[in-house]
Amino acid sequence: MSDFHYISEAHLSLQEAHEICLKNKKLALSKSAIKKINECRLYLDQKIEASSDPVYGINTGFGSLYNKNISKADLSKLQENLVKSHACGTGSEVTREIVKLMLLLKIQSLAYGHSGIQLETIERLIEFFNNDIYPVVYEMGSLGASGDLAPLAHLSLPLLGLGEVDHNNFRHDSADINKKFGWKPIRLAAKEGLALLNGTQLMGAFGLYCCINAHKLLDWSNTIGALSIDAFDGRIEAFDEKVHSIRPHAGQKKVASIIKELLDGSQIIKQKKKHVQDPYSFRCIPQVHGASKEAFDYATNIFTTEINGVTDNPNIFPKEDQIISAGNFHGQPLALALDFLCLAAAELGNISERRTYQLISGSRELPNYLVANPGINSGLMIPQYTAASLVSQNKQYCTPASSDSITSSNGQEDHVSMGANAAIKCYKVVQNLYAILAIELLTASQAITFRRPLKTSSRLEKLIGNFRKKVPFIEEDRLLHTDIENAISFLKQTDP
Repeated sequence: MSDFHYISEAHLSLQEAHEICLKNKKLALSKSAIKKINECRLYLDQKIEASSDPVYGINTGFGSLYNKNISKADLSKLQENLVKSHACGTGSEVTREIVKLMLLLKIQSLAYGHSGIQLETIERLIEFFNNDIYPVVYEMGSLGASGDLAPLAHLSLPLLGLGEVDHNNFRHDSADINKKFGWKPIRLAAKEGLALLNGTQLMGAFGLYCCINAHKLLDWSNTIGALSIDAFDGRIEAFDEKVHSIRPHAGQKKVASIIKELLDGSQIIKQKKKHVQDPYSFRCIPQVHGASKEAFDYATNIFTTEINGVTDNPNIFPKEDQIISAGNFHGQPLALALDFLCLAAAELGNISERRTYQLISGSRELPNYLVANPGINSGLMIPQYTAASLVSQNKQYCTPASSDSITSSNGQEDHVSMGANAAIKCYKVVQNLYAILAIELLTASQAITFRRPLKTSSRLEKLIGNFRKKVPFIEEDRLLHTDIENAISFLKQTDP
């Protein structure tokens, strides 16, 4: 497999983008991308030279200052000032994993040849990516409408030799990195500041991460849910294909089939049951998990479209001899998808915590809190508290960001998506969900031991065996924080 990925007009899937970053592939521009970038830049330079007609953001001010004309001598200064003035982010720093995705998505979007970027500017961004130079970006500051202005300004500052970067796990001034690599600061040409700052790459990077991890978490939810069914001595009839064929939601049918497959061969599921039905958190796994699956599929389609598009402004069409000021930077499609994704992920945690609660409740011949001597030992009492607190926080994060809009730029930007806020809270829900499912896995693997000598399916027995290498059976009370952290790492580093 090649160590390089060539940036071109070829369709890029979320998984491909994720793997480019995960496998530390190097980027390079394809010949066709270089041609389009150069043609667009040449057209723009010729247009500026031949005409003094106002074109938004190229020889005018920005936002509500669109009616201020800028002289040709100040066009470069205009773009530099734009980057510096918009770098006003605050809050927590965006993780390097997300910043790397932001770099990839910004490079991809600029390479389509409709942004007017200089070849040397995009090549410097590629150098950042290839040399693991991560600009310091802050979470807060974007309204998700004129693109992710503040975060992308911080992403762009190092091009000018300003701001800070992370490199080799150390913080550096960008000027020092320039010296180390022998680079001169980029002198931005007309329109380049807008090309860099207009765009949805913060929302896109967070959305890509959340979509990829949501599908993985769904797989874990199904696998751990199946283990919990056996640990709770649950029934299999609710997963019968006939049931789901008469309410044929695709996600529901798929999950029911997966659960049956996961429990195939289990001695526990086959034994005679004393109860006639199970609580909803077990019996309705297909309906709940399946609904989340369909939401994840929807969000994945939205973000796949987004990362294969151009989202700055104005858009340049050299062949048609047009420069059009429009609104491709508006994050509304992403904001709605992120809010939906957030809610769907939170529901996987909601139902997981209920299964955890049932397993420690002393029901169905399981000991209270799944420990041999309850009383002197608290067992798994308090991990359920932790899961409940995470579930509650997720519910708070499910308040839709996209339902809000606050006018900015003296009314010129009078509807905004708040998609960046939707992205940040969705990311937090995804992280919480890893912990919630880790607690259910800790609980279910503990409970299954009390069903011995009966065994669950071979696939789930293998899961337990691998998990036990990280988290041993709990004989008596011990420091459970360590167990939970190890369980989270297990979920993140292992395929379901």
